[in-house]
Amino acid sequence: MKSLLLVAHGSRRAASNDEVRALASHLEVYTNGAYGQVACAFLELAEPSIPDGLRQAIHSGSREVIVLPYFLSAGLHVVADIPSELDVVRAEYPDVRITLASYLGASAGIVELLAGLADQG
Repeated sequence: MKSLLLVAHGSRRAASNDEVRALASHLEVYTNGAYGQVACAFLELAEPSIPDGLRQAIHSGSREVIVLPYFLSAGLHVVADIPSELDVVRAEYPDVRITLASYLGASAGIVELLAGLADQG
């Protein structure tokens, strides 16, 4: 089974974390069974942590987990912190493929999305 783990920063504001959880649920519906599981995890300030989110996917039967960073730029969290968190779980489960997808801000569609939002303003 292949899973998708949406990773966000995390917030002290519970409603912000709930937005990420809702987005993960919408992603699961949108991907229409392409992933056995779609969930979210947080770098800090909210649960589950990235390692715990990965472990939950693995314990649910995933042999491959795609980690999708919900970040706008390639800052320290994207280039160092998240990969470091993945390495912790890779060491625990060397037989599970854990792949880091590109972050949101690197998407070719981001310009169109932003222009659309501005047009709505």
